[in-house]
Amino acid sequence: MSSPDGRGAADPAARAFPPPLILLAGATASGKTALSLALAEALAERGIAAEIISADSRQVYRGMDIGTAKASAEERARVPHHCLDLVDPNAPFSVADFTAHAGVALEGIAARGAVAILAGGTGFYLRAVARGLAVEELPWNPAVRAEVEASLLSKGLPALVAELRRLAPTRAQAVDLRNPRRVVRAVEIARMRGDAPLPEPRWYGRPVLWLGLSVISPILHERIRARAKAQFDAGLVDETRALIARYDATLPSFSGIGYAEAIAVIEGRLSLADAIAEDTRRNVIFARRQATWFRGEPDICWLDATVGLPIDEALASALAYLGGVGGSFRPHSALRLS
Repeated sequence: MSSPDGRGAADPAARAFPPPLILLAGATASGKTALSLALAEALAERGIAAEIISADSRQVYRGMDIGTAKASAEERARVPHHCLDLVDPNAPFSVADFTAHAGVALEGIAARGAVAILAGGTGFYLRAVARGLAVEELPWNPAVRAEVEASLLSKGLPALVAELRRLAPTRAQAVDLRNPRRVVRAVEIARMRGDAPLPEPRWYGRPVLWLGLSVISPILHERIRARAKAQFDAGLVDETRALIARYDATLPSFSGIGYAEAIAVIEGRLSLADAIAEDTRRNVIFARRQATWFRGEPDICWLDATVGLPIDEALASALAYLGGVGGSFRPHSALRLS
C-alpha cells in the first residue's frame, strides 16, 4: 500500500475512495490525541500509512492553540494532520463546512493509499462523516444567521434556547443548549424550516471502525484539572490577549472553555486560580455531555484508558478491521497486517 516513505500508494486497489476510516471518540482529556498519534505510528511500523483528521469544532480556528489542546508542530511533523487552522476566529463555521474540508482530506488520503484516523470529541462531526449525514442539504442563509447572532448579543443565550424550543422542540432535544454556536445554527435552521427532520444519512461508503476511550470519572476529572492548569501555565492568557487584540472578545468562538475564563482574567473578573477552577468545572460538565452523546452512537468499541493508552487493543482492532473490509483494502505484498 505504501511507498518507502509511508505516504505514497503502491497499488491502485488501495486508492479506492473512500479510504478505510478509524474513528477515535471519547470525552475531553481522555487521551484521543495521544492515541491517534500512537496508532498511526504503530500502523506505520507495519507498513500501513495513516493520517489524522481532527474532529474538534474549536481546533478549526487559527491562533486558538493552547486552549483547544491542538496538536503541536512536532506532533504534526510525526503524522500528517488535517482540519486544523481552517478559519479565523471571526469566521462562521458549520458542520457542513467541516464535512467539506474532511471530504477533501479523505480524497487525498485515499489517493495516497493511506488509512484515515478521525479523532476528536465533537460528536456531530464524527457522526456526520462516519454516517454520511447530508448536512449540505440543510438550509443556510447569511441574513438569517446575522439576525440570529444579533439576537444572541442583544437577548442572550436563554432567549435563543427558548425560541428554539418553541420553533423546533424535537430538534432542541438533540442540540447542546449550552453551546452558543450550536444554538445559533439550530435557530437559523428552525427559522427557515421549523422542526422538519434532518436529511437521512447516506452512509460513509464502506465499513468504519469506531473506537472509544473511557476513563473512570475521578481519574478523568483529575486529568481535566491538571490540563486546565497546564494550559494556563503554558500561556493561555497571553494567547487570548493576543486574539482579542485582533478580534471582538464577544465572538462565539471565544465562549469556549478556557478562552472565556482567560478573558475573565484579563478583564479582572477572575483570579488565575478561580479561572482554572471554572475551566475545570465547565470541562467536567462538558465531559458528561460528551459521554451522553457517545452512548447514543451504536457500534463503538470502548477501550479502557484509565491507567494508560490502550494502544495494544486499539492496534489489534485496527488490524482486524483492515483485514476484513471486504478485500478492497490490500496492502502491498511486502507489508503485513499483523
